[in-house]
Amino acid sequence: MSRTRRSFTPEFKVEAARRVIDGGRSVTEVARELNVHENLLRKWVVAERVRAGAALDARELPPDGDRSAVEHAELVRLRAELAEKDRDIAFLKKVSAYFAAQQHR
Repeated sequence: MSRTRRSFTPEFKVEAARRVIDGGRSVTEVARELNVHENLLRKWVVAERVRAGAALDARELPPDGDRSAVEHAELVRLRAELAEKDRDIAFLKKVSAYFAAQQHR
């Protein structure tokens, strides 16, 4: 018996990894919830952490003369919070579109 290989969209991978990273949940718990193998999800989490770290490094320039270290830290925190909210909104849009499509069937 041959099984077809499942493929996942990049958006799905990022959202699954974000559930582990932002939600503070274990890889095992999220993998069971999404019906994916733990090792696969673990790879996605590592890739997302590397990607997010690279994005933060590019944005986190040392504070200039007009901005104190405290203001810079607050700016970095707010940018991270905004990115998280943007991901949440994108996920909710997808979920609402899915349920709207299911309602018309």
